[in-house]
Amino acid sequence: MPDVSLSQAIKEAYASAPNDVVDYHTLEFRHPSFASPIRVVRDYVNLTATLEADAPANPGEAVVFTGYAFELDLPEVGPDARPEITIRIDNVSLEIEDAMNRAIQTTDVVEVTYRPYLSGDTSAPAMNPPLTMTLTSVSADQFTVTAKAMVGDYTNRRFPFEEYTATRFPGLVR
Repeated sequence: MPDVSLSQAIKEAYASAPNDVVDYHTLEFRHPSFASPIRVVRDYVNLTATLEADAPANPGEAVVFTGYAFELDLPEVGPDARPEITIRIDNVSLEIEDAMNRAIQTTDVVEVTYRPYLSGDTSAPAMNPPLTMTLTSVSADQFTVTAKAMVGDYTNRRFPFEEYTATRFPGLVR
């Protein structure tokens, strides 16, 4: 089934792989203890790109994503596997290391948003809505930040998902 959140431009870039179009993978980490979100791009140079209009921080603004080497490992497959993505950012700065170490000492969650951009158009992410995840574990040292992120906590979600109340469904009242 096609991914309806991807723009037509990125679908074409993925399908044809033109050599003059570069796709930029970006991550944005948010936590109440951060002075501002930590934004990184998988590249050697910084990227200035515009966020979506309903972004959690700086909506619709052009922001700078700092160039870092990072990897995203997809979830393992199997009956006991958890739906977690592993994120590794190499050669992190002292500011990022300290921010992550402060964040893991609190009870607030760290949210991370993945946004792809295309080199020909950085006026909006090529995925709408972007993928937002919650970090479940973080470890940071002077070389690498390693984190595990879950897309959603579906195992602890109520069932049924819809709440049937007399206000919303007056036919339930006799």
